[in-house]
Amino acid sequence: MIDQEKINRNAFLKNLGLKGAALMAVYCAGNSLTSCQNDSAVTPLGADIILDLTDSKYSALKANNGYVVLPAQNVVVARTGTNTYVAVTLICSHEQKREITYRSGEFYCTAHGARFDNAGKGLNTEGKKGLTVYTTSLNGTTLTVKAA
Repeated sequence: MIDQEKINRNAFLKNLGLKGAALMAVYCAGNSLTSCQNDSAVTPLGADIILDLTDSKYSALKANNGYVVLPAQNVVVARTGTNTYVAVTLICSHEQKREITYRSGEFYCTAHGARFDNAGKGLNTEGKKGLTVYTTSLNGTTLTVKAA
């Protein structure tokens, strides 16, 4: 049996003998590097998501700033104003954590504090890569999140 020990990226790179400028070069190229632990990726929706807003499981969407998480589809839907809804990916662009929520009029990653506006634009360093935003449409009490 192989004894496996988890180490963080910094310790791994140092174990490879990288230090000083070489280590900094790897970190500066970090935007293209991803952690092996966080292998979730944003994938396009396979089909439209239809929400019946009269269903009690979507009751949070009755109030402005209310939101629901749809983990099976990796989507968060928020009510941003009267009859105005925004849907974004549940997966944060910072480290691909499934931690996006909605608070104080913006999307927020509870894992590392990444913040995003209602258009998906990053509002801080952790959120600089932005979020995938899906088109929504409301017809009566039926909210549709468009796949494409």
